[in-house]
Amino acid sequence: MNIYDFAMQMEKDGENYYRQLAAASKIAGLEKIFGMLADEEVEHFRVLKQMQQENSQAQLAESHILADVKNIFVDMKEKPGDLHVDTTADTEAFRKARDIEQKSIDFYLEKAEEAENQAVKNLFIRLARMEERHRNIMQNLVDFVSRPEPGHWLENAEWHHLEEY
Repeated sequence: MNIYDFAMQMEKDGENYYRQLAAASKIAGLEKIFGMLADEEVEHFRVLKQMQQENSQAQLAESHILADVKNIFVDMKEKPGDLHVDTTADTEAFRKARDIEQKSIDFYLEKAEEAENQAVKNLFIRLARMEERHRNIMQNLVDFVSRPEPGHWLENAEWHHLEEY
């Protein structure tokens, strides 16, 4: 399996996992966030496919996921509803997603170091940064659902340490 096949499979697996999380979520806002993360993994797959076909014009679309996630949480906080989260099962699922994202980051940074072509190197670095955003989102979800008051974790959601790149 070459580097592109491996990376595309990694992105496909990430997409499938986020779609599973979205389907299992009982909270519309979280379902939307997981759908957005899955869609970004599809975009990564598309660019990797272009790279594999030696398309020097392969471009990664600009992402606004952090701002979008912040807005979703503001909306969730303003709209009353049941925000109860199964802190045991959900925390473990969110940790798994966070760890998958960390592996993706490590992979892309390693491949960027090995790349001889500067355009390929830059694209791998950009993919790593996008995966880092995903990891940060998942880490924040882990932090918030792990708080001592399940069901009330959103009230304290600050999301102030999600940085744009």
